[in-house]
Amino acid sequence: MTNHTLWIKNPLAVYVDDQQDASSGIVVKDGKIRELIAKGDKPSEAVDEEFDASSCVLLPGLINTHHHFYQTLTRAFPAALNAELFDWLKALYPVWAHIQPHMLFYATKLALSELLLSGCTTSSDHHYLFPAQLSDAIDIQVKAAKELGVRVVLTRGSMNLSVKDGGLPPQSVVQDADTILSDSERLIKSYHEDTQGAMIQIALAPCSPFSVTTELMKASAELAEKYNVRLHTHLAETHDEEQFCLEKFGCRTVDYLEQVGWLKDRTWLAHGIHFNPQEIKQLGAAHTGICHCPTSNMMLASGIAPVLDLQKHGAPVGLGVDGSASNDASNMILELRQALYLQRLRYGAKHMTHLHTYHLATAGSAKLLGRDDIGTIAVGKEADLALFSLDGIRFSGHHDPLAALLLCGASRAQHVMIKGQWKVSNGKILAQNTQELILNHTEAARELADLALYS
Repeated sequence: MTNHTLWIKNPLAVYVDDQQDASSGIVVKDGKIRELIAKGDKPSEAVDEEFDASSCVLLPGLINTHHHFYQTLTRAFPAALNAELFDWLKALYPVWAHIQPHMLFYATKLALSELLLSGCTTSSDHHYLFPAQLSDAIDIQVKAAKELGVRVVLTRGSMNLSVKDGGLPPQSVVQDADTILSDSERLIKSYHEDTQGAMIQIALAPCSPFSVTTELMKASAELAEKYNVRLHTHLAETHDEEQFCLEKFGCRTVDYLEQVGWLKDRTWLAHGIHFNPQEIKQLGAAHTGICHCPTSNMMLASGIAPVLDLQKHGAPVGLGVDGSASNDASNMILELRQALYLQRLRYGAKHMTHLHTYHLATAGSAKLLGRDDIGTIAVGKEADLALFSLDGIRFSGHHDPLAALLLCGASRAQHVMIKGQWKVSNGKILAQNTQELILNHTEAARELADLALYS
């Protein structure tokens, strides 16, 4: 509501990245954070409403920087269980080739709903499957995102290197380069918002070195430069990918990235596991971002990303849940816990703290998306907020609320706000019949499996 002033009052704890004091809460007005209230203080001006947050931890809205919404339709799919990346993809590509428009709509809305309930207020999605019946995939996703009112960066993915040309995907899910580039330009012109507080943005996202030609990688970089949008792709996820690049392009993954004009600060990469020390320095010097996907990396046995080394050398790092067929959940607060523990295996407990992990999913992720208006609790920033209750049995006996939220295993937000408007209240999404959505989505998933089985 315009000019409505809300004081979110006396939270148990607040994660403020720059150590400002907001112990007595924050004031929200006109969709933005108006004031941080220090311990014992009150707002400097009259407020219209007070919200009691005394049982909650207050975080900036979590930001998911890598996902594949359509994969919610193939969670725990029998043919793909217990496989590593290339075999996993080969098992699922023939199924995904049958996704229909209504299935993608329900998959997108369900993934965004699940994310929202986990405290996520902004999500990127990497949609790269465009069989003949799904040519308007990104338009479908825009509609779903608008209905929920969630911030999104929808990446126009692409694949044009099929099995017959030496790639991995089947011919049924690839497109030609002219179609890809024409549609990419259309989507940017139709939907991309380049203003502060943008709700919908478009990025360009050729899928991976093993599914896209060098020419398309270069053309996508040029188009991104022309329209000042961001670039996204999978890179250095597995040793198989590294070997593919050596055999097909005669170089390793980061050198290939540089050759096609992608080693830039407008680029962010999903996974980024298998980099050598020199490549980490190259990425840092270019300020190329990395999205860490801990659960997916464990599920597919891909490896552990060198998060702290990348940050040390200047590469921004954020967090992503990855697709719901390799996670198999779209839950950001659980992903933070996984990131904390997986990185401790690599670096030790004292070097990877819960506060460092919060940074990955908030300001770190915002940096990957080129955003400075979200990801932190500070005056003038967008009022995207997640409140987690510590009233549950799993938190009983805690002493440090911010640490307890991760260490004790929070899985669901109590309240979530986007642009100053409540989207989740008391653990439920407002203005949506979630049970009806689940029924429709479940039916779509079964329909997809039947189509794949009997095709």
